[in-house]
Amino acid sequence: MSSTYDPAAHGWTAFPDEGFIDHVGPIWTKRDDGRSRFGFVADRHHANLIGVVQGGMLMTFGDRALGLRAWEAAGGAPCVTVQFDMQFLSSGRIGEFIEVEPELVRQTSSLLFLRGVLTAGDRPVATASGVWKSLKPRQ
Repeated sequence: MSSTYDPAAHGWTAFPDEGFIDHVGPIWTKRDDGRSRFGFVADRHHANLIGVVQGGMLMTFGDRALGLRAWEAAGGAPCVTVQFDMQFLSSGRIGEFIEVEPELVRQTSSLLFLRGVLTAGDRPVATASGVWKSLKPRQ
């Protein structure tokens, strides 16, 4: 089953992200009322052997979305994942639009703590939390 949901028609913008994410994306972004949200359309190439979204895809998406929010909070300074956890609550189904609104929990001079709930519509699919380290720009 392919999705009929068109993120662009609902105000989402594809986030340019070359490299690994280019293989599993695109990841979409939407900013309104000071909030940053990220999402992806669960397509057939995201399926595992039982036909639901592969857990690794949910983890990849969660890591990238929370990481992008960390970069925003760090004023655009590069950030790298130090620790990442995910708890799976239900299956992501092929054809669904899965999204997250990352929450910055705490920020120190070099560490950012974030969390978020991945949802498909009103249904929670997974929770994610992690720590990102803000790097100093290279000279």
